[in-house]
Amino acid sequence: MALVKEKKEEIKKNFSVHEGDTGSPEVQVALLTQRINDLTQHLKAHIKDHSSRRGLLKMVGARRKLLDYLNRQDNGRYQTLVEKLNLRK
Repeated sequence: MALVKEKKEEIKKNFSVHEGDTGSPEVQVALLTQRINDLTQHLKAHIKDHSSRRGLLKMVGARRKLLDYLNRQDNGRYQTLVEKLNLRK
């Protein structure tokens, strides 16, 4: 379930604000979105995996908090990120 190193590096490269960026909200949200999508596929096949479902809900909450923070700080960056990731809201 963990992201492959190459996929992680690709996401960091696509969403980084500056060179060597790994901690900006955009990168964190993009990584969480990828993990959420992977876990959602897992849960479609394993319906009774409640502990993974709890982890999914925690990740969704963490992503929501990061998106809210980014929206408060810079609405333009928030809008472009939501567009790039095809998120609702």
